[in-house]
Amino acid sequence: MTVTPKRPSYLQALLPLLALIVMLSSSVYLFGEDSSYGPNQIALLIAAAIATLIAFQNGHRWENIESGITSGISVALGAILIILMVGSLIGTWLLAGIVPTMIYYGLELLSPSWFYAATCIICAIVALSIGSSWTTAATIGVALIGVATGMELSLPITAGAVISGAYFGDKMSPLSDTTNLAPAVAGSELFAHIRYMTWTALPALGISIVLFLILGFSAGGEANLDSLVVMQNELSDIFNISPIMLVPLAILFALAAMKKPALPSILIGALVGGLWALLFQSDVIASLANAERTNFVVAAVEVVWLALASGVSIEAENAELSSLISGGGMASMTNTVWLIISAMTFGAVMETSGALQKLIRGILKLVKSTGSLVTATVFTCFGANVLTADQYMAIVLPGRMYREAYAEAGLDPRVLSRTLESSGTITSALIPWNTCGAYMFSVLGVYPLHYAPFAFFLLLVPMLTIIYAYTDFKILKLNSSEVPAQPAR
Repeated sequence: MTVTPKRPSYLQALLPLLALIVMLSSSVYLFGEDSSYGPNQIALLIAAAIATLIAFQNGHRWENIESGITSGISVALGAILIILMVGSLIGTWLLAGIVPTMIYYGLELLSPSWFYAATCIICAIVALSIGSSWTTAATIGVALIGVATGMELSLPITAGAVISGAYFGDKMSPLSDTTNLAPAVAGSELFAHIRYMTWTALPALGISIVLFLILGFSAGGEANLDSLVVMQNELSDIFNISPIMLVPLAILFALAAMKKPALPSILIGALVGGLWALLFQSDVIASLANAERTNFVVAAVEVVWLALASGVSIEAENAELSSLISGGGMASMTNTVWLIISAMTFGAVMETSGALQKLIRGILKLVKSTGSLVTATVFTCFGANVLTADQYMAIVLPGRMYREAYAEAGLDPRVLSRTLESSGTITSALIPWNTCGAYMFSVLGVYPLHYAPFAFFLLLVPMLTIIYAYTDFKILKLNSSEVPAQPAR
């Protein structure tokens, strides 16, 4: 006889979440910025085990839990494949000098008269090209903090400009892991999600730049740009820097504009990057080639192949520059994949056991309109960042909680994916004990609560998201003429 499982009580629904909060907080306290490289995954899986035991107590069978986990992870499989391919693209674009060329031209924008605005723009360009706010902050961001110190400019404002630009580029880049994760959880398509994000991200960036310009008018001090000039010179010494190096980027953007699927588009970008490396960066390839190979063509193909698989390691005299122009490869994304699978496992068990539904039911009683639904999602994501101290959890948990509610409200999945990004990812760096906030403090040396008032982009995007929802501006419905390229699963 089949036994119908009982619904969990509020205490049972909260217990796995409370356990996760305690474990993630302990993980951040013990391991700091390294907590995302294993400890957080273990916390997620243990919390999933606790939720499973509670599900057993309520009459659920393991077969149902296992099926829920498999189904939950399958939602993110498309994003996982894209993330792995993104690793390959980063590897070949570093080898081909595409990313270094973008950095080189980005540094040309720097001017003492509008330092804060230029800092924001430079970091946006770099983050857009590499898809990582963390790497941008740890390299160019650190260099710009040093320049601000020499110019006797405000470090909190400079840090706010670095983070604003870095997060804009991260959110607009198909190379970003969280930009891939949000549409996967919500059931939308990557490039459609990015295009929809522009309605909040571009105005927020524009307003941020204007605010940084206003702040910069009163800034004093003499510019000392020697370190960045040295970085530019070293980039041109290592790579062939030329506008032609930006052709693969134009190809990728063209594929996105034509609404081509993300996975083959990024694969094409990665392969074109490998071809560009063979055509234009023979000196770089020669420095990385296996010395035992007598045939240079074979050695060159081997270097490109390894760039796709495990990335590149390019030495420069400047250690910060070496970090910026090295990395990539599918192997570099394995930890992110591990974290996504662990987060999706926890979310799937919570959903299958009925715990998520129990938690969200009380919130949804207060929801009366699209505006209140989006607002509830924004604050849930922010709360997840505060309580779980992890941006991935701030995307996955609310995404699983609200996905059905958005469908029932007749909203396009892109509305949910944009809201998740606009609050789950964007607000993470504002919280000191969040992994993102802790990381930014460790690399920039400015406490999150000090730079938070000047991280204009991070403050404006959630506000615009809520305003759009209440005014029904650019809120897509399921019967919209712009149907997602991939239907919600």
